[in-house]
Order: sequence, then structure tokens, then C-alpha cells
Amino acid sequence: MQRRKFLIYTGASLASLVSWQSYQAQTTKSVTIQWLGHMSFLFTGEGIKVLVNPFATLGCTAGYRLPSVEADLVLLSSFLLDEGAAEKLPGNPKVVYEPGDYQYEGIRFRGIGTPHDREGGRRFGTNVTWSWTMGGLKILNLGGAAAPIGIEERILMGSPDVLLIPVGGGPKAYNPFEAMAALDVLQPKIIIPTQYLTPAADPLQCDLVKVDEFLKLAGEKWSIQRLDSNQLILSTSSLPTEGSMIIVFNYQNLITTV
Repeated sequence: MQRRKFLIYTGASLASLVSWQSYQAQTTKSVTIQWLGHMSFLFTGEGIKVLVNPFATLGCTAGYRLPSVEADLVLLSSFLLDEGAAEKLPGNPKVVYEPGDYQYEGIRFRGIGTPHDREGGRRFGTNVTWSWTMGGLKILNLGGAAAPIGIEERILMGSPDVLLIPVGGGPKAYNPFEAMAALDVLQPKIIIPTQYLTPAADPLQCDLVKVDEFLKLAGEKWSIQRLDSNQLILSTSSLPTEGSMIIVFNYQNLITTV
């Protein structure tokens, strides 16, 4: 199969959550996190927009709107179509898809290679986990991580303020139990589950489980906030002072077919 061409850049309570939003909107050191479906997110802060893992519409993403948004930088975890479809994005964003350290507009982005399956990467290759700091927040996007986090990877990943972690299982990402094990290692302050079953999926071509399967386990340890929208503004002052909080975005306005 001919490899696609990319431009490589080498260089608490619900009430308290609402109060976060009103406060954060007035601050300059904040990050807007917009969920675009599945594993795709747009991060806006410090004058730039970073798009992570845009997808094509098939299988588990069949009914989502395409994440065709303007971005300055695009981070891919792999070339799989549910997380690496960057060819038709508007504008001319820089696209990064390999492990390594990159600089963009004064921000360091670190790509950490991990297995994309439970067979050492022999089936689905390498997954790239992305780590960077924006608006004072240490962000870690695990992409399609499927293997336990080793000591060396733990050192490279650090202690994230905001962690995006797959929880839906299938052959190439954490299931709820594996996600819980990874959370025990990383100890993030904000947990955003990704890559789980929603009505956007083609039921004949998607083997994920619903986010509720993860929440049944995680809710015994941490608080859960279900948002009415697919967007959240965060700043360092909005982080939990103790423990972790799970944020679940609303997918209703992201789906074109049910």
C-alpha cells in the first residue's frame, strides 16, 4: 500500500464546574478542549490550535461529522484511519506523526512510541503518545495505547494534569480494566476517556464498549462530571486540589447518523 504523504514538522460538583467556566473565560492562561468524536480533539491556547488524531468516517466513527477544523499543528498517533486521516484538513497545518521531540511556537511536543496492540506492536504497529504543556497545563494524550506503561515510558510521560485515555477496548486500545491500571500509574488530575462506543458506530464494524463500562470502575475511586457540550475550558486554577476528576463530553451534536 502506498504510504500517504504528510508535511512533517521536525522542529467536584456540577455547580463548581460551571463556576470554572465563568472564571476561566476571563483568564489568559487557559486551554479550550473541544472533542470532535472518538479520539479527535482540538486544543486551543497560547495563540495556537492543535488538532489530535483526526479520523475518517468508517467503522466506529461512521456516523461522526468529519473533524474538518482549522489547526496550526496536527498530531497523529498512527496512520490508522480512525486516528490518522489528515489529508483533507483545511488550510496547510503542520503534521507530526513520529516519536521524538518537536518545537512549535515555543512549545515542546514530545511523541513517545508505545505498542498499538497487546502483541508488542506486531499487529497494529506503533502508537504515538503525545505530551506537551499549554496554558500551564501538562497534557498527555495516550492515543491508542494498548500496552502496560513501563518504567521508561512513565518517566517520559511525567505526571499529567490532563490525561486523554482510551477505554473502549477492542484489539488496539485499552479496555476499561487496562485503562484503570494505566491511571494508577499516571495519577492525572483530569481524566478524559476516549475511543469508546457511541451511536456514531457502525454496529457491524465496531468492537468497542460504551464509556459506562469504564465509569462503573472509575466511579468507585473518582468523581465524574458529564458535560452538556463537547467543549471545556481549563486552567491551572480549575484543577482538583485532591484526587482526580473524570470529564465525559456530550456526543449528541457530533453525530450525523444514529
